This record gives sequence, structure tokens and C-alpha cells, in this order.
Amino acid sequence: MFRRFLISALLAALFTIAVTAAAQQDTAKTPEYGWKHASVASLNGTQVAFTDWVQGGDNALAFAAGLTGKSILNQEKTNWSNSYKFGFGESRLGDQGLRKTDDQIDLESMLTYKLDGALSPYAAATLKTQFAEGFKYDGAGNATPVSNFFDPAFLTQSVGVVYQPIPELKTRFGTALREIITSTFPGYADDPKTLEVENTSVHGGLESVTELILKIDDNIILTSKLELFGAFDQMNQIIMYSDNMIVAKVSKVVTTSFGLQLRNEPAISPRTQIKQTLALGISYAIL
Repeated sequence: MFRRFLISALLAALFTIAVTAAAQQDTAKTPEYGWKHASVASLNGTQVAFTDWVQGGDNALAFAAGLTGKSILNQEKTNWSNSYKFGFGESRLGDQGLRKTDDQIDLESMLTYKLDGALSPYAAATLKTQFAEGFKYDGAGNATPVSNFFDPAFLTQSVGVVYQPIPELKTRFGTALREIITSTFPGYADDPKTLEVENTSVHGGLESVTELILKIDDNIILTSKLELFGAFDQMNQIIMYSDNMIVAKVSKVVTTSFGLQLRNEPAISPRTQIKQTLALGISYAIL
């Protein structure tokens, strides 16, 4: 229902206010204009091999690579923020062959017009998809393809107001248009209530997005993003994407990270999807 979406958006707004109250701002700091770029690449790997090992075990090989970054153009009256997140990983256990463990393309662009008050208007666009073919495996190890590059692809365009009381936290609320584009796997976009199989789904609705980048310690950073979307004709099915990551630097290039992703999209799966990762590997700041 519409009330559920408003409650979820209100909780995100209250979270913003609570963090703002606890934060210390330097109001005398002079704003910096122009482009700012930040990009971090990471690589995690695991390898286990057995030879004449009497206690048993399977050879294992796994890797995960990632690239995240932002490019922000800050001007006196406008702020144009562009962010990207790419991830890909595979693993091999014994004779099972390579299986995908991570595959992500997440792009976002947002233009904000600065006003003197606490709220400023914005326009944003996002794209979520993947690089490679995805499979679902049964108990016998048989693979069934379920996704591929840009199949599905989730696109959102939105306009509304954004509230950013401190650099570490911002939340936005507005109206949005959300499209799901498929080709070989129409199940992500098809409406089961119709006889025709649709490859594309388009819904207008309301959007709420809250982002937090918090430096817990000198070597520990928490990033959290909560995305909510409610279609006008399906307010009883709130779509929720939550992406949370804690990264701790062990040295200049070695990091350990814990990630938790939640996906709730009732039209695709009746259950909340959960993905948890714990990794130790190499991280390098490109920019």
C-alpha cells in the first residue's frame, strides 16, 4: 500500500536527521568547485590444491575483482555526481567447473540544483545489469541459464528533492519511471496477468534513496545505500535494494571487507534475496 512506502521513506528520513544531529559540521569551510574523481580497484583470490592428501578435500580456485568510483562536478549552483560500481568473480570447486560468484554493473548519474534551503531539486538516472550469463544449478549440478548481459536491465529516471545536511549523508525523494528490459529471459518483466509475454516492463511511481559514507576509524569505512521504489499501481509491493559494505585497511594495499546486499522485488521472487561476502585481498586507489 501507499502507506508502506511512506513509512519506509519516513524511516530513511529519520535516519538522516539522526545522523545529522550526531555529526559535527565545519560551517566555515570554503566550498571547492570543479571536478573531483575517486576510483578504487580491488582483487581477491583463493587457491587450494591437494596432492596425496589422505584426509580428503577438493581443489578450489576463486577470484573476485571490483572497481568502484565517483566523478563529481561541483559548481556554485549545481552539483553533477556520477558513480559506478563493477564487480565480477568466479570459483571452481573440484570438477564442477567455473561458476559465477559475483557479476554487477551499477551506474548512477544525478544533477542537483542548489538552493539556499535544506532541500534542493534533482534529476537522476540509474542502470543495473550484469556482464555475463548467469545459471541456476540443481542438486545434480545441471545448469539452467537464467540471465545474461543486459538481460535483464533495470533502468530508473527520477526527479524530486534531495537533502544533504553533511557530505557523508544524503537522501532524496521524488517521482520516478522504472523500466525492466529483457530479451531471452522475459520472466523478469512479464506480467503474469496477461496472455501475452512482455519483454519490457514500465512503471511510474515514487522513489526514495538514502546514501551514507561514514569513516568509523582511520582505517575503517562504512558505505550504505538504501533504494526504495513503489509503483503507483502496485504500492503493496515495495521494491527494495540495500547495499552495505565495511572496508578495513590492513596496509596500504591490503584490505578486508564485509558486504551485505538485500533485494526485495516481489514480482521476481516472493522471498527477500540476501547476498553476504567476506573477503581479504588487494585494493588500490587509482584516483
